[in-house]
Amino acid sequence: MISVYQLKSKFQGILRPLSDNLCKIGVTANMVTVSAFILSIITGVLTYLYAPKYNCVFWIMPASLFVRMGLNAIDGMLAREHNQKSNIGAVLNELGDILSDVVIYVPFLYVLNCNVWLIFLFTVLTIISETVGIMGVQINASRHYEGPMGKSDRAFWFGVLALVCVFVTLPVKVLVIFTGLVSLLLLYTSYNRISGALKEAELSKAGNE
Repeated sequence: MISVYQLKSKFQGILRPLSDNLCKIGVTANMVTVSAFILSIITGVLTYLYAPKYNCVFWIMPASLFVRMGLNAIDGMLAREHNQKSNIGAVLNELGDILSDVVIYVPFLYVLNCNVWLIFLFTVLTIISETVGIMGVQINASRHYEGPMGKSDRAFWFGVLALVCVFVTLPVKVLVIFTGLVSLLLLYTSYNRISGALKEAELSKAGNE
């Protein structure tokens, strides 16, 4: 299934020199992870407070999401390539990603007057999709990132939506359709991740017998 996540290796290649330089000056993976979460909080607060009055504030969303994706790539490279892996880092990374999505997207959808129940559904399915990705580790598989609506895909599509909102006021019907489609794709994403983890676990089990 096509996903923005498939571009991750190329994105990391571009950011690797920056990651190496950050390591040289003492920046750690956990610092970058926490910075990404703080950026998400700031984005959500600014969107909630000012976007209803000034459409130009919606520019913050795609810019923030792009920077957050960069920070997420960098913290991973610092952890893997500079011996900074840690248990607390793994917890911060997974929990930070889930909470960052909530504090960015919920205020955004709220100020656009999207249906409250759809916002709730989207939030729950976002949390579920990331949780089932993590669950692969519990059954002797790896962390799974299948799409079509993973973290990077959400960032892309919500960034596009925010850019549109800079110039036009979208009807509620459009927002309902958008959020509904994203929610359905999140459900499918969860299915893909569960299936992928189960297949990997079965192959691993067969290989050990």
